[in-house]
Amino acid sequence: MYTHVAVHRSHVMADEAHPNGTDAVDKVTVEVAEMAIDVKEAAKGTEAAGETENPAEAAANGATAKPVSSAAFREQFKAFSKFGDTKSDGKHVTLSQSDKWMKQAKVIDKKITTTDTGIHFKKLKSMKLTFEDYNKFLDDLAKTKKVELEEIKSKMANCGAPGVHNATPGKAAETVARLTDTSKYTGSHKQRFDETGKGKGIAGRKDMVDQSGYVSGYGHKNTYDKTH
Repeated sequence: MYTHVAVHRSHVMADEAHPNGTDAVDKVTVEVAEMAIDVKEAAKGTEAAGETENPAEAAANGATAKPVSSAAFREQFKAFSKFGDTKSDGKHVTLSQSDKWMKQAKVIDKKITTTDTGIHFKKLKSMKLTFEDYNKFLDDLAKTKKVELEEIKSKMANCGAPGVHNATPGKAAETVARLTDTSKYTGSHKQRFDETGKGKGIAGRKDMVDQSGYVSGYGHKNTYDKTH
């Protein structure tokens, strides 16, 4: 805007300096100003194009989400394809293995059920799916249930090894405490511990012969007054 004004003023000043029109107008100054306008506008056009055509910059600004590691997801596919099948080559996964994987990853919930996975799995008309076909299955499932595909894959890639479930620490601690509380033991198990809960060792498991000289069952052992 200011550059256009400067060009206009240069024309006016030139006319005022030479009212009779006999002297030449300083065309160099005018041309330089006009060139500055062209360069500035060209730079703006290039900058605008760069903002829309630079995907790396767009990703840095949060325009696109970071994709799940394909290698990590493939390794999980291979692991679960062998889960429960020692003869598996790790290249195909069954519906049963897929459901176990999804349950462990907490993908199967109220929104996505085993009925949904069964319907979409059978669309590919095969009892076992390759890695490529399994990706098609997940894509179709995600679109139908309106869930982000990357979210599903992220959960499945980070759910841990097959069969690993996170136990609730609180419940586990309560169970251990209950099973190790000797005060609640009965019968022969109760005889294995003293009143403090300390184990008696072999004495708590077998009837030991008393070699002290007292009659078996005598209740006043070691209470005799030796001064008499």
